Amino acid sequence: MVNVDLSKKDSVRQEKGRKTALKSDLIRLSDFHYHVHSQTTKRDYDVIKTNGKWSCSCPDHRFRHVCCKHIHSVEYSIQLREEVREQKKVVLSPVTVSDCRFCHSQNIKKHAIRHNKTGDIQRFVCGDCHKTFSINLGFEKMKSSPETITNALQLYFSGESLRSIQQFLKLQGVTVNPSTIYRWITKYTKIMKEHLDKITPQVGDAWRADEVYTKIRGEMKYVFSLMDSETRFWIAQEVLDRKEGADASSLFRKGKEVTQTKPKVIITDGLHSYSEAYRKKFWTVDRRDRTLHIRNVHLQGDMNNNQMERLNGEFRDREKVVRGIKKVDSVIIDGYQIYHNYVRPHMALDGKTPAQACGIDVQGNNKWLTLIQNAKFSSSDERGGYAR
Repeated sequence: MVNVDLSKKDSVRQEKGRKTALKSDLIRLSDFHYHVHSQTTKRDYDVIKTNGKWSCSCPDHRFRHVCCKHIHSVEYSIQLREEVREQKKVVLSPVTVSDCRFCHSQNIKKHAIRHNKTGDIQRFVCGDCHKTFSINLGFEKMKSSPETITNALQLYFSGESLRSIQQFLKLQGVTVNPSTIYRWITKYTKIMKEHLDKITPQVGDAWRADEVYTKIRGEMKYVFSLMDSETRFWIAQEVLDRKEGADASSLFRKGKEVTQTKPKVIITDGLHSYSEAYRKKFWTVDRRDRTLHIRNVHLQGDMNNNQMERLNGEFRDREKVVRGIKKVDSVIIDGYQIYHNYVRPHMALDGKTPAQACGIDVQGNNKWLTLIQNAKFSSSDERGGYAR
């Protein structure tokens, strides 16, 4: 009889936890720390994960040692977020040939190989219109092969200089100037950014903001960045002239536009610019709808900003190689943001990229190639000639 009563009480706790999660009466501070609002009082309880187990500061858990409704609400919220990401999942697959680019007939077959100086390209013939054609989507009229160009992108954003990339390609039998490599990087970064800006990442509830200084044409500038705490997705960035007195509200506005939502928590340091931006973009009279602003974070302890410091370190390592940025809208900033989000796997995400954690799956061994093909495919007027 006692077991039945305990089972009924646990069912009641689970149902109350589910309702709390659906009402969004909880705030995610980190992977292992949540604030859950009490349904009967004005208090907030801390739900913390240690050694793989959740614990809560509420009396029900502390004195009865049971899985309380607040823990159930956190578990249900995590499950709900995963289900939403799966429902809204975006898959970017390598583009393959399925029909004729002229008459759109699916009666096509391979027809010899075209041998170029930089590689071989497969040709196709249509069984209906009898026309032959080749597909080199995204790399039309390029003298170098897609593999050469994407190798250059990978080397550049993983930290190599243009001269080092030139020497590497020379060992592969490809002779190219550093200026040509930079033009590749500029061209394809722009193409990918225009396409990826149209995709909405499914980010978490807690965002982090921080800034890092850099030199642009010899002048001190600051790169302000906004990142999702749960998925490490680099949401937005902006270059501003100064740190103190800078208008960071445009950074928060960009974040809302990219994600089509706003966070429940924004974590920053004590910079006054963030406080002003928070009041402009996130503060509301309604307490339930108000974003919580956590300031004065430090490097150690529970309330730290180590994730943003890690991102700043990544950018600093890349920026040091080129010895300063030449212009505000440099390809280094936009390109590295793409590399960080869509190409670079993260140990903290179990080898996933931030985009994968946000429900954007870039498939294929060569992610640069997949991104370029999909970007070109989405803007092509000949969509009937290609299939995913």
